[in-house]
Amino acid sequence: MRLSPLLLAGLLALAGPARADKIVVEYWTDSLKPQFDAYFAAAKKQYEAQNPNVELRWVDVFNEGFETKLNAAIAAGRPPALINHDVPRLYKYAQKGALLPLDSALAADKAAYLPNALADLSVGGKLYAYPWYNNVNVLVLNGELFRKAGLDPARKLASLEQQLAAAKAIRVKTGVPGLLPQLGQIDGIMLGRGLPLLQNGKAVFNSPAHVALLRQYADAYKAGALAKENLFADDNYQASVKLYNSGRLAMMETAPTAVRRTQTDARAIFEVSRVQPAPLGPTGVTQGGYQFGWAVSKGLPAATQAEAIKFARFLTSDAQQLAFSKVTGATFPSTRAALRDPYFTQAGGSLVDVARAQGAKAAPDIRTFSLSGVPRLADLKKKLVDSVEAAVTGRKDVQLALDEAVAFWNRQLK
Repeated sequence: MRLSPLLLAGLLALAGPARADKIVVEYWTDSLKPQFDAYFAAAKKQYEAQNPNVELRWVDVFNEGFETKLNAAIAAGRPPALINHDVPRLYKYAQKGALLPLDSALAADKAAYLPNALADLSVGGKLYAYPWYNNVNVLVLNGELFRKAGLDPARKLASLEQQLAAAKAIRVKTGVPGLLPQLGQIDGIMLGRGLPLLQNGKAVFNSPAHVALLRQYADAYKAGALAKENLFADDNYQASVKLYNSGRLAMMETAPTAVRRTQTDARAIFEVSRVQPAPLGPTGVTQGGYQFGWAVSKGLPAATQAEAIKFARFLTSDAQQLAFSKVTGATFPSTRAALRDPYFTQAGGSLVDVARAQGAKAAPDIRTFSLSGVPRLADLKKKLVDSVEAAVTGRKDVQLALDEAVAFWNRQLK
C-alpha cells in the first residue's frame, strides 16, 4: 500500500517532535568492547528507563586510535558529550581547553568520592572528570621460598628496604630471585617516594636521595635478588606472573587479579602463597594506581551538557562503580560507600578474596603519578629509563648516569 504524500507528511510531523525531544548523549570509552558489552547494555537500559527524554549512544575506540579520532571530532565541532579519560590524556585535553571544569557540578556530591581520586583528576586546581575506577598493587609472596630462606611469610614487609632485604636473603638461600620491580616506570616509583623529577621547569632527579634509591636497586641486582626478565620494560605484569607461577620468583608486587592466574595456572604455588599490602613509600602512597574518570566536553548545547553531567554521576555512583568492579574482577571503585561493600570487606577464606580486600584497603592511598604536560615526554622518559638501566646493571656509576639524564632533560626542556 502506498501512502499519499499528504498522509506521509502528516505522519512524519507527528513522529518528529518525539524524536526531537530526545537528548542524545554520546559517550566514548577506551578499548572496552566486547568484554563489557553486557555491563553498558544494562546501564543504558536502566538509565534510559529512568530518563525517557535521553538517548545514550556508546562508542568504543581502540586505544591506539583514540586521540586521532577524538581530535577529528573536536575539530569538526562534534565532540562526544562524555569521554572516558585516563590521567595523562585528561591533562592533555584539559590544557587544550577541550573539557568542562566540573567543580560546581560536583558540589554536594564531592564527599562521596575518594580525595585521592579527585586530586588525580584535577588540573590547575580544577576538577575535570568524575572519578571512575582505579588500580592498585598488592604483594603476593611464595611462603615456601620464604620459609626456606628462614623468613616468616606472615611478617609484613612494610618498606622497600625490607622487601629488598628479603629478596637478597631468598636469593642466597634458594637461588631464586626475590622481586621483579617495574623499573621501566621509575618516574612513578620516584614520585611515589616523594622524589621530584622536575622543579621550576628543570630536571632534578640526580639529587643524593635519587642516587640512594637507585643504589638500593643496583645492590639488589648485583646480589641476584632481582629477576632480569623485563626488569626495565614499561609493563612487566605478564613476566612477573609467569616467573612467579613457575617458582622462579619469590614475590610479585602487582594487581590483585594475578592471584587468580596463580590459582588457575599454578595450583601448588597458589596453596603456599600469601598476600600482603604492597609496601608504602615515605609518602604513604600505594603503587599501581591508574585512575580513570568521565570528562564532559566543553561547548555542548546546554541540555546535552546537563544530561552528560547527570549520566557521568550515574556511571560513577556507588551502585554502578560496584557493579563495574564485579564485572572486571580487577578494578576498584573511587567512591567511599562502594569500597565498604562486603564484596571488598569480607575477605573469606579464599586468597583471591584476601587480595581483593587488601587492594580495597589501599584504595584511599592510591595516586596516579604522571608527567603529563611535559613536552617530548616519550624521549625524556626513554633517556631516564636507559640511564637507570645502565646504573642498576652496573654498566655506569649511578651518579654519573643520572647526571647525564638530567643534562639531556634540561637541554630538551629548553
